[in-house]
Amino acid sequence: MADTSNAPDDPDARNRAAFVRAVLRRLAVAYPDAHCALVHTTPLQLLIATILSAQCTDARVNLVTPALFAAYPDAASLAEAPLHAIETLVRSTGFYRNKAKNIQLCCRMLVEKYGGVVPRTMERLHELAGVGRKTANVVLGDAFGVPGITVDTHVGRVSRRLGLTVHTDPVRVEFDLMAILPRRSWNRFNHRTIFHGRQVCHSRSPDCDNCTMRKICPKVGVIRKAGPQR
Repeated sequence: MADTSNAPDDPDARNRAAFVRAVLRRLAVAYPDAHCALVHTTPLQLLIATILSAQCTDARVNLVTPALFAAYPDAASLAEAPLHAIETLVRSTGFYRNKAKNIQLCCRMLVEKYGGVVPRTMERLHELAGVGRKTANVVLGDAFGVPGITVDTHVGRVSRRLGLTVHTDPVRVEFDLMAILPRRSWNRFNHRTIFHGRQVCHSRSPDCDNCTMRKICPKVGVIRKAGPQR
């Protein structure tokens, strides 16, 4: 092992690490019970719900999935269901034709390649129809406890405002965050940051005055309102 006892100190890295710890502490205090908002009882249900959540609220997905899962409780039944029947059940989530097609193709692949069982690796999940890194990370983290960074619109926005990344591409944001956040914190960071983005750090009008990050956040990209004219 190389001797690092005389290695030069890196104050920027030290300050960065301290800032990250401060962010994680504040999120933990503000959202101790943050969790996946998609209601599910099996990995397959979470996979399908996450596919449906694209450009749709979790609340809307939760209204749709009980009837969908009651009618088609497993991958085999979804694989063989009439496509128009799936479309009808998921219509209110938007882009329903494409979502229904992906759900059915995904379930056919699950049946043919994995016996109807949701795989537990990024590589295998990513091969499924309608499944990108975001969906795969949700399933891995919340169904199987595998650490991962799920970059949705909230995680991306909050991370940029905090200066944790400068990128808008979700994959680049994911890898930026993986490089600076402790692995053990990844799944909790996802949920807490999503809660923070929904409740406080809104896209158009962030509530900076009542934000748990107000003393440390650089507010990157936030347009500050002009004060009263004197």
